[in-house]
Amino acid sequence: MAPFSKVLVANRGEIAIRIFRTLRELGVGTVGVYSEADREALHVRAADEAYLIGQGPATESYLVGERIVDVARRSGAEAIHPGYGFLAENAEFASLCERSGITWIGPPSSAIELMGSKTEARTAMRAAGVPIVPGATDPVGSVEEILTLGEEIGYPLIIKAAAGGGGKGMKVVGEPGEAARAFETAQREGEKYFADSRVYIERYLEAPRHVEVQVLADAHGNVIHLGERDCTIQRRHQKLIEETPSPAVGDELRARIGAIAVDAARAAGYRSAGTIEGLLTAGGDYYFMEMNTRIQVEHTVTEEVSGVDLIREQVLIAAGKPLSLRQEDVSLRGHAIECRINAEDVGKGFLPAPGVITAYDEPSGPGVRVDSGVV
Repeated sequence: MAPFSKVLVANRGEIAIRIFRTLRELGVGTVGVYSEADREALHVRAADEAYLIGQGPATESYLVGERIVDVARRSGAEAIHPGYGFLAENAEFASLCERSGITWIGPPSSAIELMGSKTEARTAMRAAGVPIVPGATDPVGSVEEILTLGEEIGYPLIIKAAAGGGGKGMKVVGEPGEAARAFETAQREGEKYFADSRVYIERYLEAPRHVEVQVLADAHGNVIHLGERDCTIQRRHQKLIEETPSPAVGDELRARIGAIAVDAARAAGYRSAGTIEGLLTAGGDYYFMEMNTRIQVEHTVTEEVSGVDLIREQVLIAAGKPLSLRQEDVSLRGHAIECRINAEDVGKGFLPAPGVITAYDEPSGPGVRVDSGVV
C-alpha cells in the first residue's frame, strides 16, 4: 500500500524530477508547482498534475508558502516534499504545513529552527557532548568580546553570521588589529543576506577537510548514519566536487564520526534525512559545524555506494514507518564522485552566467548517473 495517495513537491528542476521518480516507484501521485517563467520546464511535464503559483521571481512563487499549501489542499495532496533550497529549511513553512494538516516530508519545525541558529545549535551540541570548534556559543556584541576570545583561544579567529550559510557573513581575523573591520563587515552581511546581524566567533582551523555525514532518523527512536561525504573541493565556499568515501577517512575514523553524527541528530530531536557537516583536521579531530535539515544536492553519491534511496526513506519516515534498515545492515560498496555543472563565465572570475542552453549532451555508460532538470 502506498504511504500517501498524492504528494506535492514544492520545488523545480532536477530535484523535483528526482523526487517524482521515487514517488512513482512507491505508487504515489505527483503534484508539481511552477512559476510563470517555468511554464515549459521539464518538471512541469514530469508531474502527474502541475499548478501555477505565481510570477517568475521566486519571492512571488516558490517562496510563497501559503500558495503552495493552498495548491496542496486543492489538488488533494496529503504531503509536501520541499526538496532543497527555497523553503526546505524554513521552520515557519514546516510549521504551516503541520498546522494545515498536511504531512511535512522533513524534520520537525523545532529541529529546523534549532539548527537554523548556529549559536543555539552549538549550545545544544556542546550540551550533548558533541565536539564543536572552540569558540563562543553565544553571539558576540562588541569588538572587545572578540579580543577577549582571541586571548583565550588564540588567533586566527573566524567571525560567522549566526543565521548564516554558504560562506556569507564569514570573516577571518588574523590578528587583533583586524577585529573591528571584520566584525562590522560580518554583521552587515548577516543583516543583508539573512536579516540577522548577530555573529559568533570560532577558532579558525587551517586547511581542514569538509567532511559531512548522512543520517536517517525515524519517529520510533531509530537513528543511523550512511557514512561520510568529502566536500573539501569548493570555490567561494560553494561545493564543486563531493565524494564518498572520503580519501582521508578510514574505518575507525568513519565509525567515530558516524557516532558523533548520530548523537548530534538525537540531540536535535531529528526525524527524516539530514546531514551533519563537520571539519576534519589533519590530526584526526572532528568538529560539528552545522546541520543541513533537508536532502542534500550530493545525496546521490551516498545512494550509489549504500544502495539506499534516501527520498524513499524520507517519504516512509514521514508516513510514520520505521527505518527500513539498522546500522549493522549498512554496507558501503565502491566509490562515488559527484561533479556539479554550473553555468559560469570563466573569463569573469566564474561569475554566474544564466542564459539559453543551446546544446546538451549527457554522459552515459556503466557507473554514470545524471540528475538533471534539462530537457
